[in-house]
Amino acid sequence: MKAGRNGILVAFALASLAAPATAQDWSPTRPIRVVVSSSPGGGTDATARIIQTGLAELLGQPLVVENRPGASSQIGAEQVARAAPDGHTVLVTASSVIVTQVTYRKPLLDPFKDLAPVTQILSVPQMIASHPSIPVKNLKELIAFVKARPGKLDYSAGNYGGHPHVTMALFMTMAGLDATFVPYKSGNAGLADALAGHVPLMLGNVLAALPHVRSGRLRAYGVTGAKRAASAPDIPTIAEAGLPGYESQQWFGMLLPAATPRPVIERWYRDGVRVIQDAKTKERFLHDGGEAAWSGSPEAFGAFMRAELAKWGKVVKAAGIKPQ
Repeated sequence: MKAGRNGILVAFALASLAAPATAQDWSPTRPIRVVVSSSPGGGTDATARIIQTGLAELLGQPLVVENRPGASSQIGAEQVARAAPDGHTVLVTASSVIVTQVTYRKPLLDPFKDLAPVTQILSVPQMIASHPSIPVKNLKELIAFVKARPGKLDYSAGNYGGHPHVTMALFMTMAGLDATFVPYKSGNAGLADALAGHVPLMLGNVLAALPHVRSGRLRAYGVTGAKRAASAPDIPTIAEAGLPGYESQQWFGMLLPAATPRPVIERWYRDGVRVIQDAKTKERFLHDGGEAAWSGSPEAFGAFMRAELAKWGKVVKAAGIKPQ
């Protein structure tokens, strides 16, 4: 009996030693395709390019970024879901890929069944801003301005049914406002129209919008997070600027095809966390307005995504957003 018990203990010890070695045994054998579910220059794209070089060094293969925007991150996500689960195709996407589960009648994919979570990369607040032609200086004045013009003002917030859309819908609901959402193929397209004055109001992530606020081409009214952005400490949160209780945080994450073997996921997770937590990477994220994230494990990231789905399902219902 004692010998049998010792044998079991030895087996457990060998298994514990073998687990990390197995993860290290897998290595990519050719260039890696990084599918980014946004257009070039957007927040998702910027996030992927910040970690691109570091991951290439650790994995020993070049990473080739491929932008596949559309359908609130679903186009790029669907392509990765259909890719060979061999670790040579990885998705960098935004929180919209979860939100679309409650804003589309027939989502192009189920991220919980079709994708394998690796790690959250970054969390970043979004920003409510306007073209400088809007004659208001702060959020309270903006709320009064929109309230005095029910249904007469347009705003951009990326694709229909994405995270920016529901974030702005939450703002409109809590502030009691009536404005018209104008969907764009990408957040970048909406940003371009806001800069040109074609759409007066916009919501965009801090990474993309902040440079234009600094140049005076946009006027910022508040960031959507629970705290001020480290890169823009002078811009208040929406909650402190006049709408107590408001909070929404966009995030970006890394996922693989669902059937990817565990050793491959572990290698991506281990190297991904090393790059994300590197001091230079974290500094770059902070400079651009975001904060490096660490999901704790692929399972923890998956649990976080499920919590996000529950949260935004309630918001969509309260805002009366009809799935398209």
